[in-house]
Amino acid sequence: MTDDPKIEKLRELRGEARLGGGQKRIDRQHAKGKLTARERLSLLLDEGSFQEIDTFVTHRCTDFGMGKTRPLGDSVVTGWGTIDGRLVYVFAQDFTVFGGSVSKVHGEKICKVMDLAMQNGAPLIGVNDSGGARIQEGVDSLWAYGEIFTRNTLASGVIPQISVIMGPCAGGAVYSPAITDFIFMVQETSHMFITGPQVIRAVTGEEVTQEALGGATAHSVQSGVAHFMAADEPQTLALVRRLLSFLPPNNMEDPPRLQPTDAPLPPQSWGERGVDEKLDTLVPDDPSKPYDMKDIILRVVDNGDFMEVHQHYATNLIVGFARMDGWPVGIVAQQPKMLAGVIDINAADKGARFIRFCDCFNVPLVTFCDTPGFMPGVAQEHGGIIRHGAKMLYAYAEATVPKVAVITRKAYGGAYIVMSSKHLRGDINYAWPGAEIAVMGPDGAVNIIARQEIEAADDPEARRAELLDDYREKFANPYVAASKGYIDGVIEPRETRPCVIKALEMLQNKRDTIPPKKHGNIPL
Repeated sequence: MTDDPKIEKLRELRGEARLGGGQKRIDRQHAKGKLTARERLSLLLDEGSFQEIDTFVTHRCTDFGMGKTRPLGDSVVTGWGTIDGRLVYVFAQDFTVFGGSVSKVHGEKICKVMDLAMQNGAPLIGVNDSGGARIQEGVDSLWAYGEIFTRNTLASGVIPQISVIMGPCAGGAVYSPAITDFIFMVQETSHMFITGPQVIRAVTGEEVTQEALGGATAHSVQSGVAHFMAADEPQTLALVRRLLSFLPPNNMEDPPRLQPTDAPLPPQSWGERGVDEKLDTLVPDDPSKPYDMKDIILRVVDNGDFMEVHQHYATNLIVGFARMDGWPVGIVAQQPKMLAGVIDINAADKGARFIRFCDCFNVPLVTFCDTPGFMPGVAQEHGGIIRHGAKMLYAYAEATVPKVAVITRKAYGGAYIVMSSKHLRGDINYAWPGAEIAVMGPDGAVNIIARQEIEAADDPEARRAELLDDYREKFANPYVAASKGYIDGVIEPRETRPCVIKALEMLQNKRDTIPPKKHGNIPL
């Protein structure tokens, strides 16, 4: 205790601010399985590191009786702290104060911390839990959203921006998270939608629950809006901390390196450094049989530590973060056990977005290719597979970070080109001995180019089998591409980890550019 009344007053006001909307509303928040804004920041940040700003800001609205209640700090908590000792800027909307609604001062507080993040080159993390715009303030609340959207856009590609949805996020409010790099959602308690169930019911007559419309599962599995989903708030915040361990603070710095280790997953069968003999048997001899590409990824990356992004969305493509010899890398790979690893509209969007993020923040790309091509069909053509597939092609060609690719089995047609090929400025390209690199698969190719010859043969099936063997000998192997320099090396599967690590070491000082321009025009 102190006898100084000024200090006592300060402590009293700080205590009032920490209570937000009061203990009753805090209890209500807890009853819903939700934490308060400050409790969330306490879990997210290193212990004792949070430095709050604008604690005593209050709203300035006097209409509709608002002048009678002016909670300290209004409906958002802002400031900075550290995660694993590294600086981050944060804001957390406080649902206990006016339902976390966005007022003008709410927007001003967020804009201030966003400006600090940009000026000091550190990540921005926003925790969203808001009923939307504060109706009593009219257009001033819309001013707040517009200013935030503008800063999100200007910060894109300069600092990592992460949105954590821990309650409602509706209407125009969804567009700030949508501009950021990654969105985390909590099962049961997170919701994002442009229009709620009541509006949909009034306009269309359709009955839909809030969870089905815009819950964590809907956005993680169907829409692809959410990149990560967790069971509860502590688990979600732990995932945010983990993600940041792979990322640099800004676009001018490299990702942080950890002390490297060699063993991807027990049990290990190691010969020389990093050689895993079990990789030799993971891909079936029969090219029509599926396998799990994650088995390969986990055996190639450090300690089998792979943080998958968009795990539940477009599962025929795998993207995520890992480390190779301690350095963070972005992994892009087909998943042969889902749609045979074909590239469809959603997979192309998922891949392009991830590739461009890695390129923004100096994260090298490691690609594992096993794809028969782009998804055929009327629905895909009418849905714009040409436009969407071009996004992925554009992303790889535009990227200037080190790019290392490994073809594990199939690489056919345009999909071969898209998957970080030499033709899209890939740096080092390897293939396993069983890789098939061709315009299309042997069956389709022979049926087209030798149809008349097969039909005229005395034994069409025997002649077709002969032509298939001939095609495979000429094209369905990696050596034709290697003879032309399109593949830098044909390697044993067990050699993949050391070969990729050595390639990345060689590329550490890579310098590449794109022609001077305001910006490209990616086919959105």
